Amino acid sequence: MSSTEAQILRTVLDQWRSAVDAHEPDRVASLFTDDAIFQGLHPYTVGRDGVAAYYAAQPLGLTATYAIRETRRLAADVVLGYLEVEFGFTDRPALTVHLGVLVRRVDGTWLIGHYQVSRLG
Repeated sequence: MSSTEAQILRTVLDQWRSAVDAHEPDRVASLFTDDAIFQGLHPYTVGRDGVAAYYAAQPLGLTATYAIRETRRLAADVVLGYLEVEFGFTDRPALTVHLGVLVRRVDGTWLIGHYQVSRLG
């Protein structure tokens, strides 16, 4: 795993985690491209409005912690990441999922263009 690719992912995902933890769905959505494909644990959406709606529906107190497992530089402005994410809740056990993200540099800013969660096992 390249430290450069991991740092690019951390730059975006630390902001994502901060916005999720603060329950700020519009700030979460601002970290995605306008045409992002988003697949949480519900049917997929395309675009920032769907991302904002998904996170607005999450319970207060939701937290996210992640660990980067793999990275790949697909092009100069595209990085693929595979992560393990633990979502914490105030009223039930934590949920661990796997997350695939594709981040793209758009006008000098790295944004999430594809986000897909899976539960294995």
